[in-house]
Amino acid sequence: MDWFTAPEYWLSRLVFQRGLAVVYLIAFLGAAVQFRALIGERGMLPVPAFLRRTPFRLAPSVFQFHYSDRFFAVVAWSGVGLSAALVAGVGGLVPLWAAMAMWTLLWAAYLSIVNVGQRWYGFGWESLLLEAGFLAIFLGNDRTAPPVLALWLARWLLFRVEFGAGLIKLRGDSCWRDLTCLYYHHETQPMPGPLSWLFHHLPRPLHRIEVAANHFAQLVVPFGLFAPQPVASVAAAIVVLTQLWLVLSGNFAWLNWVTILLALTVIDGSLAAKVLPLPEPPAQPEAPMWFAGMVIACTLLVVALSYWPVRNMLSSGQRMNMSFNAYHLVSTYGAFGSIGRTRAEVVFEGTDEAELTEHTVWREYEFKGKPGDPRRLPRQWAPYHLRLDWLLWFAAISPAYARPWLLPFIERLLRNDRATLRLLRHNPFGETPPKYVRARLYEYRFTTRRELLRDRVWWHRTLVSEYLPPLSAAKAKSES
Repeated sequence: MDWFTAPEYWLSRLVFQRGLAVVYLIAFLGAAVQFRALIGERGMLPVPAFLRRTPFRLAPSVFQFHYSDRFFAVVAWSGVGLSAALVAGVGGLVPLWAAMAMWTLLWAAYLSIVNVGQRWYGFGWESLLLEAGFLAIFLGNDRTAPPVLALWLARWLLFRVEFGAGLIKLRGDSCWRDLTCLYYHHETQPMPGPLSWLFHHLPRPLHRIEVAANHFAQLVVPFGLFAPQPVASVAAAIVVLTQLWLVLSGNFAWLNWVTILLALTVIDGSLAAKVLPLPEPPAQPEAPMWFAGMVIACTLLVVALSYWPVRNMLSSGQRMNMSFNAYHLVSTYGAFGSIGRTRAEVVFEGTDEAELTEHTVWREYEFKGKPGDPRRLPRQWAPYHLRLDWLLWFAAISPAYARPWLLPFIERLLRNDRATLRLLRHNPFGETPPKYVRARLYEYRFTTRRELLRDRVWWHRTLVSEYLPPLSAAKAKSES
C-alpha cells in the first residue's frame, strides 16, 4: 500500500511524538502537583461534588467510577511515568499495537482529568493537547512508515488552530483591524514573561508590523499547509517562527509548543535533509491491514466531526476554544478576540492583628506567575501551566468569574492550608495563619525606561478599589 504511507516524514513523526510526550509529561506533572488545592476532595471545586451532579455522558472520566485523592495522584503520576517512557523512545521499541495502547492510555488518562477539572481546566490548550494526542495514536511507530491520512489530519488540526485564531481576531476587537492591538497586549496579556517588558516598549510602527504579520500567518499561511511541497514546508516554517515569537513574548502554557509540533509534521524530511545533516531514514515495514483500517476509521470520524468546527468558523458569531463533544475531538480554536487596554490585578493581603484599625499592618501574598511585587521581573513558566494565576487574571476582569472558588480560596489562606500555599510563591505568615485576609484591585502598567532605571521597578501600580473586604476564617467559611 504505497499510497497509504509517507516514509519521508519519519523524522517529523519522531519529533512530533517525542515532543508531544514531553508536553503530556508537563501536563500530568502540573495536575499531580496542583490538584489537591484546586479540585481535590477538600479543594476549592471538589471533584466528588462535581461528579454527583454530572453524568458520564457529559464528562467521561475514569473518576466517574471512583474518586479519591490517592487514586487521582496514581492516575496523574502514572501519566508522568508513561509520558517519560515515550520521551525515552519506548514507543519505537515495542510492537505497533503496544505503542498505540500507550498513546491511548495517555489520552484517556488526561481526558479523565480535564473532564473533572471544571474551570481550572477550561482552556483551549487542553482540547488541543487531547486532539493532538488522539492523532498520535494513529501515527504509528518505527514498525511502519507514517500514514498519509494521519499526517493530513494533523495539518487539518493545525489549520483550525491558526485560521480560527485569525478569524476571531479579524471579527473581534477593532484594534486588530487598525493594527494597534499590540500597543496594549504585551502588557495586558494573562501572564507576561521576562521579555514582555521589552516587547511592550518596541516602537509602535513595529507593533503594527507585528499585527499585520500575525494576520498573514494566521489567515493566509494556513492554506499553504495543503499545497504541494515545498510550499507546505515553507508554510509550516512560518508557523514555527511566529509561534516562537509568541513563546518569547509571553506565557501561554503549551499552546505554542503543540502548535509548533503540529507544524513540524508538515515538513518533508527529504527536503530538510538537503539543508540539514539528518540521519538516514530507518527501514519502515509496510503497514498491517488492521492498522490501515483503524487509520481510515479515525479519518472518517474526524471528517464527520469537522462539520461543527467548520460551521463555527464560517459563522459571524464564531466562538473561541469550544469542544463540540465530551471527548475533545475536532474542536474549534481561537484566542484574544478582545484586547484589554489596561491591566487589573487582584492583590491579596493578610494581617495577624485581631483588631482592625486604620493603622493595621497588611502583608501581601506573592504568586508564582502573575504580577505582584512591582520590583519582580515576570518569569518564564510556559509550557508549565499555573492554573490559579491564570484564573486570577480572569477574576480581576470579572469578579463573577471567580465567585465559585474565590471564598474557598480565602478560607484556605486563613487556615494556612498546605496544599493551597504550595501554589503561591510566598506566604508572609509562616506557620501561624493570619486573622484576616482581604483583596484589593490595582491597575498595573509597565514602567517606562526612565522609571525602570530610576526606581528599579518593572511595574507601576495604582489602587483602584476594594475587591473583597477583610474576612475572618469563620466568616469566609460561612460564606463559601
